[in-house]
Amino acid sequence: MDLVDITPRLHMFRFPIGQAYLWRDEDELTLIDAGHVDAAAPIEEAVRGLGLDPAAIRRIVITHCHRDHYGAAGELAGRYGAEVIAHRLDAPVIRGEAPMAEPVLLEWEVPLYELGLTVPQAPPTRVDREVGDGDALGFGDGAVVVHSPGHTDGSMAVHLPRHGVLFTGDSVAGVGQVMLGVFNTDRERALASFRRLAELGAHTVCFGHGDPLTKDAVAVMKASADRDSGLQVEHG
Repeated sequence: MDLVDITPRLHMFRFPIGQAYLWRDEDELTLIDAGHVDAAAPIEEAVRGLGLDPAAIRRIVITHCHRDHYGAAGELAGRYGAEVIAHRLDAPVIRGEAPMAEPVLLEWEVPLYELGLTVPQAPPTRVDREVGDGDALGFGDGAVVVHSPGHTDGSMAVHLPRHGVLFTGDSVAGVGQVMLGVFNTDRERALASFRRLAELGAHTVCFGHGDPLTKDAVAVMKASADRDSGLQVEHG
């Protein structure tokens, strides 16, 4: 696992597939996503490497119900008493109470999807708080939920307006270029979510996969959303 410093208060944990983020408030920590099922120990080691105590993790915000995003949440929450938060539409999947909807794959996505299936299966994981669009999350001087369906029904972004920071989950990707995330259950809804996220005007954008966007983020997000929406119309 690689540790990437984005700002003094924001760090990224990069795994072989996917990544998670750590946000630092004065006396508490928040994880946005939690990596795969074996990621707890590397996350703890990285937190300690920053001179912080993993016991300060107060909440784990899950952007959506895929195994590479909530895998270690249960272990970390059980160890440190952290609150696990997810959108109400994805919470039943994370808990193991409902099946995960299968994506509608484009041809070029098939080999990537098969690679993703090599990530170890995550166990059913408790969700302590179910949230919806516009709900406050209790960290980052006013972090709020932005429901961004399309990747999954309950995909959500996390917006920190006062800091100009946006966590997109897998609704948007930054692999090579900023683009619509892959493996969507509803591509049209996913594109609408991409456009909505681009309009938020964040200056630091953190993706579920790919390098964070920290330069010209507002313009790049809008141009990328417009480009991908145009491609959707062209190829129908």
